[in-house]
Amino acid sequence: MPGDLHTHTTYSDGSTPVAKLPYLARCAGMSHLAISDHDSIQSVRYAYAHPVQDGVHLIPATELTAYDYERAHRVHLLCYWPDDCPALEDFSRMMAERRCTAMLQSSRELEEICPQYSTQEALELAKDSGTLYKAHIMRVLWQYGLADGLYNEVYRSLFGLRPVRGRILHTPRYEPVDTVLDLIKACRGVVVLAHPSVYHSMELARELIAAGRLDGVEIDHPRNTPEDKAELLRLAKENGLLITGGTDYHGLHTVTPRPVGAFSTRDEEIARLNDLAKARKATFKRNN
Repeated sequence: MPGDLHTHTTYSDGSTPVAKLPYLARCAGMSHLAISDHDSIQSVRYAYAHPVQDGVHLIPATELTAYDYERAHRVHLLCYWPDDCPALEDFSRMMAERRCTAMLQSSRELEEICPQYSTQEALELAKDSGTLYKAHIMRVLWQYGLADGLYNEVYRSLFGLRPVRGRILHTPRYEPVDTVLDLIKACRGVVVLAHPSVYHSMELARELIAAGRLDGVEIDHPRNTPEDKAELLRLAKENGLLITGGTDYHGLHTVTPRPVGAFSTRDEEIARLNDLAKARKATFKRNN
């Protein structure tokens, strides 16, 4: 049976509490689920504490944010089966602090131009994540009729980057791709480049694959283009890489709602991923 290896909960910018996702995965016919919240050690710890829930096997995961400074765009790296270690905890805490600082600045500025908006209400929505996301801010606006949805015209006017910078956009500083890849290696995680089409990362994908820095690529994703999928599949087969897929589920916090399990990873690829993680951890134990 397949698995959805890319989902988000209220631990980051999703709208669904973490305990609900395994049930949704089971109803969708999934045997495995990775709750991969952004820069979060909470999603990793939840899976280690609940290896099987509602009959679904949970894979510890997090989606780490990096930055490609050469091409000036963000990069998302899915990290599976990382150790629950100080390095990952420190990174998660650092990114939470940076993100919260940027979002609080945006939120305070929004209060000045929109009296009906309240930072405190946004922080209430963010209590599970421990940091503030744009989704929390937009959710407050949306529920009072102050926005045309979550990520539509009002969002672009406030947080857009191009062609016009949003009125209250403040962005946290992200670590370089190499730094985040080194972190994943130190945590003995399995690294998969997430949705290369989303941030126009195909050139980076080719470089990282050629350098042997990736264990896999996410192909079955709702926002990957057919052309990129075809090239990624070819590169994965030529280089023996894992081929993963996932819904990138955010619940209500999305432009196009998609249920858990709408995009997935084949069971043979899940077995390969799990075997690679076990081998990596066994090698570390033998050497220490």
